Amino acid sequence: MNIFALIILFTLLLDYVLNLVADRLNLKSLGRTLPEEFEDAIDEQTYKKSQEYTKINTRFGIITGTFDLAVLLIFWFAGGFNWLDQVVQGLGYGTIGTGLFYIGALIFFKMVISLPFSVYSTFVIEEEFGFNKTTPKTFIVDRLKSLGIAIVLGAPLLAGIIAFFEYGGPWAWVWAWLAVTVFTLIIQFIAPTWIMPLFNKFEPLEDGDLRQKIREYAAHVRFPLQGVYVMDGSKRSTKSNAFFTGFGKNKRIALFDTLIERHSNDELVAVLAHEIGHYKKKHIPKNMTVSILHTGIMFALLSIFLQVSGLFEAFYMEQMSVYAGLVFFGLLYAPVEMILSIGMQMLSRKYEFEADEFAARTIEDPEAMVSVLKKLSKDNLSNLRPHPFYVFLNYSHPPVLERIKEIRKNGKKKQPVQEIVS
Repeated sequence: MNIFALIILFTLLLDYVLNLVADRLNLKSLGRTLPEEFEDAIDEQTYKKSQEYTKINTRFGIITGTFDLAVLLIFWFAGGFNWLDQVVQGLGYGTIGTGLFYIGALIFFKMVISLPFSVYSTFVIEEEFGFNKTTPKTFIVDRLKSLGIAIVLGAPLLAGIIAFFEYGGPWAWVWAWLAVTVFTLIIQFIAPTWIMPLFNKFEPLEDGDLRQKIREYAAHVRFPLQGVYVMDGSKRSTKSNAFFTGFGKNKRIALFDTLIERHSNDELVAVLAHEIGHYKKKHIPKNMTVSILHTGIMFALLSIFLQVSGLFEAFYMEQMSVYAGLVFFGLLYAPVEMILSIGMQMLSRKYEFEADEFAARTIEDPEAMVSVLKKLSKDNLSNLRPHPFYVFLNYSHPPVLERIKEIRKNGKKKQPVQEIVS
């Protein structure tokens, strides 16, 4: 076992242990009394149910993570990567075709072994707690559509990356970086109108009091309202959500139908204000910029390690190849990815606070937003007291109690709209 194998093995085990510790701490933080802030919104029975939901999902996550790690280690040390390489090379499809088959086979294998866990999570755990609305047909069709999109969009991109590194010379990483950047921008542009409707229906919000309130608020904060859509989230789950996606003429705000059913107009405007806050604070382009820079650094490092035989020896490979190097570098890069992931989670939580602040300072009644968070926590059986270390590793949103505290504080600091939205 060489130095590359030791680094990768240590990182895999460290990641597993850190998440296991976080899970255990999170479970130990349960069982405390219902927070006083929620006494007017959640009864004791619902609170206990939310804690049970957290326990079951956490334990199931530990089992899933342990299984995934065990399968990877067995496949690795049994020489599975080299065996698969010999099989696909025997098909005689050339470097790019062989690479597509190699990586495609690994992805397909991962999908197959993950399928029983997805089925159990959807049709047992989510069903037990009253969330699941997914039918077996929808479950199967969703996965077939995802596979189709991966083949239609992902395969050409992967083929291009392999070709760049195979034939592009010393500047191959630059061309690969540019290709991925262009691809990402195109996906961001077409996703709202071409990809997302493959899975859900998006209907324009009908005329009425809610749409009028939304129009008035959008004008108040100078937001170019181009589309507010209702998404049939109830097709798969009773959980509620809202999100902002796309850019330019294709940007849209989507409200789950379950969200509209359970909340007042003022509360829904508060939700919309939060999403507009992300737009006004330029969170989407900021995240995209960070992602593009990260991709460039990753490709630059990849171009170096594709030439290092020790990386391939760590996985018992008989031959070096670009396509296998992509897989192995991904595992070697895991320590950097782990640190970046934690950093991105911290940045995401900061952005959520900023979007909350924007909403609290621009809507008529900040308590409407507090009410939304309480109802969402109740309806989604959220963990009201997550352990700080678990939040540090896993939360893209701040814990709900922290958000409520900040919303109330910022709601008292209203400024002229032109100062907030400028």
